Amino acid sequence: MAVNLSNVEQAIIEELKISPEEARAYVAIVKSGKMDAARISKATGIGDEKQAQAVAKSLVGRGMVIEITAMEFESLHPRFAVTNRYRRRCAEDNIPFKKNLRVDNIGIVLEKPFEDARTK
Repeated sequence: MAVNLSNVEQAIIEELKISPEEARAYVAIVKSGKMDAARISKATGIGDEKQAQAVAKSLVGRGMVIEITAMEFESLHPRFAVTNRYRRRCAEDNIPFKKNLRVDNIGIVLEKPFEDARTK
């Protein structure tokens, strides 16, 4: 299955082994740029601000997002973030880290929305 913006969240869930909430939050942060927990909650439908903050912090722990302040989060460049998470997933699952075209395509698909959000 080819990766595009309409199915990128599902590809992230499958390839990177993260929750649907984490995938939604990650894609929202990539597309919007720096976001606080309230905006993440509103944009993704993830519970309240506290739940959105917990999801964002879990993405920090997975190496995909950085914490700007206690309540503000920003995505790393998608190619780096996705590869970083895939490398960690391989280590967690005790499988060799090697090229994965689907993982590469996730980063490529998210690159333009990432750049667009940061050059407004």
